[in-house]
Amino acid sequence: MPETITRPAEIDFERLMGFIPPWRVMLHNDDHNSMDHVVVSLMGSIPQLTIERAAEIMLAAHNDGQASVIVCPKEHAELYRDRLEGCGLTATIEPD
Repeated sequence: MPETITRPAEIDFERLMGFIPPWRVMLHNDDHNSMDHVVVSLMGSIPQLTIERAAEIMLAAHNDGQASVIVCPKEHAELYRDRLEGCGLTATIEPD
């Protein structure tokens, strides 16, 4: 008789995230990119962002020198940072 593999009915993502250390993606202000370019780049690099949220992040970076973009697992943070840098923006990641 073959063994039966049981799977959980539901994955508790909040509990799972407790085991994966979160990292923060930071956007830094620069004098080279237009505000429109920053908003479009944010939306293209991080699919979860709405135009309103991308504009808020851009303005926070412009006014404060840097802004938090997203908190996520390290692998995603590295990907998002690399995408932003590929658009000519300055971004870093740090443990949350």
